[in-house]
Amino acid sequence: MADPKNWWHPARHEGRRPALLARNRIQAALRGWLAAQDFTEVDPAALAISPGNEAHLHAFATSAIGNNGQPRPMYLHTSPEFAMKKLLAAGEVRIAAFAHVWRNRERGVLHSPEFTMLEWYRVGEDYTQLMEDCAAFASIATKAAGSHKLHYKTHACDPARPYERLSVADAFTRHADIDLLATINPTGQTDRAALAAQLTAQNIRFAPDDTWSDMFSRVLAERIEPHLGHGQITMLDRYPIAEAALARPCPDDPRCAERFEMYACGVELANGFGELTNAPEQRARFIAEMDEKERIYGTRYPLDEDFLAALAQMPAASGIALGFDRLVMLATAAPHIDDVIWAPVP
Repeated sequence: MADPKNWWHPARHEGRRPALLARNRIQAALRGWLAAQDFTEVDPAALAISPGNEAHLHAFATSAIGNNGQPRPMYLHTSPEFAMKKLLAAGEVRIAAFAHVWRNRERGVLHSPEFTMLEWYRVGEDYTQLMEDCAAFASIATKAAGSHKLHYKTHACDPARPYERLSVADAFTRHADIDLLATINPTGQTDRAALAAQLTAQNIRFAPDDTWSDMFSRVLAERIEPHLGHGQITMLDRYPIAEAALARPCPDDPRCAERFEMYACGVELANGFGELTNAPEQRARFIAEMDEKERIYGTRYPLDEDFLAALAQMPAASGIALGFDRLVMLATAAPHIDDVIWAPVP
């Protein structure tokens, strides 16, 4: 007999179905907006040589067996980014994809091991245009869901209100009383001792072996993110260059990067960049990320040499990834990400 807790139990499905139908309406509305803006929808392959080279992203590994019977290591991508940037190198100028992506070690209210990412790129356009896109998508999603606001738990966010643009440095000052830029030297190198001293002064606990990046992430998660996107959308802008492996430096301050994240109701929805196109610099950053991954987790992923070759001829562009399921969650006030996925991961 079917357990009523199963997502496929008829009674449970009946309760989930309105949000799932809203999901379809939201996706159709976003596709219509992208088409009206002259975006070409693309469909990158999910199997990749490298799943991405960020220290704390974990992939699902597999192997491809060729006609000679020899296995070749492959991964399910954590983002369609590498493939889409190759398309920009090939000559595409505005592209978008609704891509299924896979991330290991991630399961919870806001995380599914397999989820849908909406990723899009604009050649020759400033990354701040992506903020306008995000604000438009939030409004489109609420309207398609038959709502006026985004909701998560007891929090609400009105996408019709002008969004707040807040630098990471200002957020650290406002919510944690920490002078973040004082812990970064003019070349972008970070000073662990300086940040540790400020955390100690603010009674923020950290481990003796925490790196600058570990402490940065702790403050962001504990003191800053819970305050973002309430009442209005927040675009958390100008991340430290050390926390933006795929973004180019800000022209007015090399300590910061053209990276922002979109927040609503304290939930991160999107991560955008002014894209780095310096292939040697990107290689160095990837190697540093994989060194850190090996130090912490004892493993590393290969570099996609094809991607680095394509990067050398990729034009200046801005790109962003949005968690589509999370956007649907907030537009429908669903309590769990599995409630807006047609057939959740078992």
